[in-house]
Amino acid sequence: MLLSIEPDGPVPIYQQIRDRIVEAIARGRQPAGSALPPIRQLAIDLGVNFHTVNKGYDLLRQEGLLRLGRKAGAVVRRDASSGPPDQAWAGDWTGRLATLLAEAAAQGMPATDIIAECQDALADFAFPTAAAETWQGSGGSR
Repeated sequence: MLLSIEPDGPVPIYQQIRDRIVEAIARGRQPAGSALPPIRQLAIDLGVNFHTVNKGYDLLRQEGLLRLGRKAGAVVRRDASSGPPDQAWAGDWTGRLATLLAEAAAQGMPATDIIAECQDALADFAFPTAAAETWQGSGGSR
């Protein structure tokens, strides 16, 4: 697994690690059941502290996307084909989405541009066939 991070960027490195892994899962590059590099190895590969990678992996564990074990290591627990998300997660996500969209609107981004950016982002993700058909039926294009 190849991760690209910006060590001097504005986003904390552990958050970048978490975000890149979520993106890999969403794009179908890390399906449920696939192993991630051991924490120590990823830390060496990225040139960051072990605790930084551990914090990123722990966020993914808390979100239900990773299973961490001594023998199996870090394994992807869920992907787009794993069924509906937990209700609590879905409620939290809706709130975060509203805030993100509000930020774009507050910065003066037109609604048509916001929608186009969302459609472009969604086009990169590996949805199961039924989910893709539902999205297309609701006005999206793939």
